[in-house]
Amino acid sequence: MNPSQRFNPESLWQYPYPSQRMPVMGRCAVATSQPLAAQAGLRMLLQGGNAVDAALATAIALTVVEPTSNGLGSDAFALVWGGGQLTGINGSGRAPSQWAPDRFAGQDAMPEHGWETVTVPGAVDTWARLSERFGTLPFDVLFEPAIAYAANGFPVSPITALRWAEAAETYAGFTSFAATFLFNGRAPRPGEIFRCPDMAASLQEIAATRGESFYRGTLANRIAADAAAHDAALTMDDLSGHRSEWVTPISVPYRHVHVHEIPPNGQGLAALIALGVLDHFDLTAFPADSADSLHLQIEAMKIGFALAACHIGDPQCMTVVPEDMLSPGFLARQAESIQLNHAAGPAATLPFDAGTVYLTAADDKGGMVSMIQSNFTGFGSGVVVPGTGISLQNRARGFTLEKGHPNEVGGGKRPYHTIIPGFVTRDGRPVLSFGVMGGYMQPQGHIQMVVRLFDYGQNPQAACDAPRWHIAEDGRISLENGIPAGVKDALARRGHVIVDEDPYWGYGGAQLILKSGGAWCAASDPRKDGQAVAY
Repeated sequence: MNPSQRFNPESLWQYPYPSQRMPVMGRCAVATSQPLAAQAGLRMLLQGGNAVDAALATAIALTVVEPTSNGLGSDAFALVWGGGQLTGINGSGRAPSQWAPDRFAGQDAMPEHGWETVTVPGAVDTWARLSERFGTLPFDVLFEPAIAYAANGFPVSPITALRWAEAAETYAGFTSFAATFLFNGRAPRPGEIFRCPDMAASLQEIAATRGESFYRGTLANRIAADAAAHDAALTMDDLSGHRSEWVTPISVPYRHVHVHEIPPNGQGLAALIALGVLDHFDLTAFPADSADSLHLQIEAMKIGFALAACHIGDPQCMTVVPEDMLSPGFLARQAESIQLNHAAGPAATLPFDAGTVYLTAADDKGGMVSMIQSNFTGFGSGVVVPGTGISLQNRARGFTLEKGHPNEVGGGKRPYHTIIPGFVTRDGRPVLSFGVMGGYMQPQGHIQMVVRLFDYGQNPQAACDAPRWHIAEDGRISLENGIPAGVKDALARRGHVIVDEDPYWGYGGAQLILKSGGAWCAASDPRKDGQAVAY
């Protein structure tokens, strides 16, 4: 047989051997889930830009090179360390003003795809607001890598190609999606060059107008026209009325640091509640991957999830303020409910989310950004505005139809958001910028990163590489390969319902940058295509 006949191209994208990534250290750093996007951010730093410039170039590039998780029609959140303080921005959009609960009467849950899942996309405005307040490079310069990738093409990375192939089936019925993102009905394969000239043109328009076109100009008109053509409720008034909101982060003390999150409508509150509960236990009394340590983390997370499911929604509609659920007395009472040898009932039902990217950047002046943007699931709603490359999120799936719930769907409301950037300070100075993309894995991923770094002293890459636990939507527990033998049985004896199969979207994807001496130490999750870069 000819040797060339024995070669299987698919074998290029198999990984039969274990590997160990090393943390990347430097005075400036970027980490995200796609290497070309990380390089886009690094280019800004090399041109004299700061961490915000790097983060924005990375975020913009991600809409092109990882469209399976985010796009020009995404939402975004960010935490920024600048000027000696931590600032948050909520870039989530609101439901169309014409929506009312009875619009979805007779349905058991919010729709999965289509225009009835689209809220006003907030990412583009978030880019503009962050650049205006914190950036140093011209806004249009931040778009140069993304425009080049979209116009000239880029090689599709392996894990992104896998998600793209799944999306080709999910969104097969959406004509504009197929015309924009598929090759004659199929997804691009690993290493194939993908071009999207429509997206390149939209990016150029956004760059030239500082985002105005997307909300009050040419692109907004095209979005609104497509909505009207499909009898959707989203209007020019909905788009033109959108503004990202500067917010004060919420936080809890944990050991010798403070952990910070964006306040609701995001689910960062769930992570803070869980960490506030865990702070009442000495995890170092148990090995890092022991049943005792995992049990306490899981039980604390169940408490966080249950409270989040009951109370989180648009902050204007919440009946309990986050600070009440983060008060020392309240957290102490929650901690008292945990039994070391017995599992409590399952967590409340959680919203599903599988289309998110996370990125972080740090510069040599001490600036730091933790940022996340998302379609919600895959390519989002499946709606792609014809001729623009704008794929619209389906964040409205985060609403509930439960009457009277703070998160009940309604016109002008922001839904429960799963996406959460994380940040850690010590003595009022930045220590860690981090996130773990992956829907309801995000707060439980935050817990696991914080515990590994600040209880067990692991470096960021070790924390990324370590096996994880995962609470499913129904409260059952999955344990990743690498958890020591016997831990599964020990947890089951305590009443945890352990399942053998891995969760469909895995155990999330972490990206971290930690302050280490006089430099930054960056790490990128091996479960993604990503990369940490520094100089």
